[in-house]
Amino acid sequence: MENKQSSSNFIKNIVIDDLESGKYEKVITRFPPEPNGYLHIGHAKSIVLNFELADEFKGKTNLRFDDTNPVKEDQEFVDSIKEDVAWLGYEWDGLFFASDYFEEMYNRAVLLIKKGKAYVDDLSAEEIRSYRGTLTEKGKESPYRNRSVEENLDLFERMRNGEFKDGEKVLRAKIDMSSPNITMRDPVLYRIAHATHHNTGDKWCIYPMYDFAHPLEDAVEDVTHSICTLEFEDHRPLYNWVIEECEMESKPKQIEFARLNLTNTVMSKRKLKQLVDEAVVDGWDDPRMPTISGLRRKGYTPDAIRNFCKEIGVARSYSVVDAQMLEHFIREDLKLKALRTMGILRPLKVIITNYPEDQVEMLEAENNPENLEMGHRQIPFSREIYIEQDDFMEEPPKGYHRLFPGNEVRLKHAYFIKCNEVIKNDQGEVTEIHCTYDPETKSGTGFTGRKVKGTIHWVEATNAVPAEFRLYEPLILNEDQEEGETFLDHINPNSLEIVQGYVEANMTEAKPQDKYQFFRHGYFNVDPKYTTKDKLVFNRIVSLKSSFKI
Repeated sequence: MENKQSSSNFIKNIVIDDLESGKYEKVITRFPPEPNGYLHIGHAKSIVLNFELADEFKGKTNLRFDDTNPVKEDQEFVDSIKEDVAWLGYEWDGLFFASDYFEEMYNRAVLLIKKGKAYVDDLSAEEIRSYRGTLTEKGKESPYRNRSVEENLDLFERMRNGEFKDGEKVLRAKIDMSSPNITMRDPVLYRIAHATHHNTGDKWCIYPMYDFAHPLEDAVEDVTHSICTLEFEDHRPLYNWVIEECEMESKPKQIEFARLNLTNTVMSKRKLKQLVDEAVVDGWDDPRMPTISGLRRKGYTPDAIRNFCKEIGVARSYSVVDAQMLEHFIREDLKLKALRTMGILRPLKVIITNYPEDQVEMLEAENNPENLEMGHRQIPFSREIYIEQDDFMEEPPKGYHRLFPGNEVRLKHAYFIKCNEVIKNDQGEVTEIHCTYDPETKSGTGFTGRKVKGTIHWVEATNAVPAEFRLYEPLILNEDQEEGETFLDHINPNSLEIVQGYVEANMTEAKPQDKYQFFRHGYFNVDPKYTTKDKLVFNRIVSLKSSFKI
């Protein structure tokens, strides 16, 4: 077995110790999302951690839905989570729901009551909070804490039978109201919720709390290592208490690690839902969202996300990862995979006055100079082309090497052209420029005459394919909130810019989720939501370069 000292993953070291000591014979992990929203990049870290850990030690990973709150959960979220996990490249060994174990959990709660370890409480949620005490003050026992076992069994059964209203009664563990760990001060195990459950319908009107359900689920599934984020560290004694007092045969081990935090990124499902509900974005899969579905629609690949999650690793301390690091991994992944092509985002018409009017010639270009196995493509060229508006200036500053009156530039894959005339409308705006070309300067012919300092991209105008380009910036401008502010006060009003332009003629064959590198503009993905047979829509995944160093 691998020497644990060679690994920087402290969780992996724990697993190695447990296997070597004989505590566990086989590693079983689980990914246990609540189906109350779509998964985000933070969940991806947990998915990669759990599945990769089990795979490394030839173990198993279950996908389990912690569906104990019917008010917030929905089949839509179940379906999206399954899709996301599979898209990331993982196959779960077992597919389970917390609701599969509701009868088992009920029976274990009855066992606690019979042991004098749980009681039915009539205090309201607000009263329970006030009785719980603080970090410096002990809690106060509920006046209902010492009900008899028989009374508690009767009340709990009546709770199940629907005799009480929501909030009228709860089942609490009887542990220690003076514990220094507030979590252990008689936590609620069951609450009443007269709501239809996505999986069990109206069979139940009482539902277990997460802190009670989760350890039982792990134990039933023989999970060995229950990996969760640091906010559950204080809950670990309760996790162990439930397993012991409910007399579960299997003894999982809870391990906590620091959750993923990204700069300028909302990582709360509640806040993400608010963005969707208030139409700040156009859905859970909006490319500005950090959801896995949003990243997929934007154009991120499973490989890029997995490699990012592996690189950041796991730690016990809180930290914030620069979002540019995630961008680095998609650039690295697409560098050898994405077809190179040319797209004009803000077109300006160019007429090459000395080029034959009825002629269209085909020029050859490499699909990816860094991966020659991707072959070549044919690009049409004629006297009418589009260039970027930014590639022409009538009165350029010093050091400007693109097109301006009297200057000569190279057209990528084509010829030298020289600007001779500028056409303007009545408002004085440049609408068209006239140029001449030098037929001796064709790319690939070994021309060694004069040199030019600028090379610009272009698209032949008569065969150009109209396209929409969606350019994204971070959705959140500043994560620091002043008093009275919410995160919505820091939404970037320029997080999305939509422009209309053109792409090369051969792009008519582009399909949703195809990825391209547009010369000088960055990597783009064909949007699966808005692209139709009559309209191509591209999402910019990431710009070409970044100052980020890994």
